[in-house]
Amino acid sequence: MADLRLEELNAGNIVAANTLTLKPGQEQFVAPVSHSIAEAYVNPTTAWPRVVLDGDEVVGFIMGNFDPDADQPEFRSCIWRINVAADAQGRGVGTFGVKALAAEARTRGFHRLTVIWESGEAGPEEFFLHVGFVPIGETQYGEVIGALEI
Repeated sequence: MADLRLEELNAGNIVAANTLTLKPGQEQFVAPVSHSIAEAYVNPTTAWPRVVLDGDEVVGFIMGNFDPDADQPEFRSCIWRINVAADAQGRGVGTFGVKALAAEARTRGFHRLTVIWESGEAGPEEFFLHVGFVPIGETQYGEVIGALEI
């Protein structure tokens, strides 16, 4: 995992991004990449979709949202999606993606990155806490709102 880099989502990597396979049980905690692609198309000025490559292999997908005018503060600078291929998990891919998204947020003048996750076995909570997110509240549906000061 020494050759990690980001690339904009494009025609050359979209199929690989859309076919990332998660570990069993993780699918219930994240929407498919195809949903992110549709959201990025609908919100092209605020969405930031990227693939994480290890060499030439797509091993992850991360999509951020940057909207300083969003009514809800948790949607101003946030992670919308993060998917890491099952065989690449635990090797720094997700951490790399989060750090890259945080760096982009800083260049846009944001000082906080947020994410919303659902708690549960095989869920992403342990990962988000590991990379520095701190729970700051809950959505009306009981999901955790986490924040990372950047």
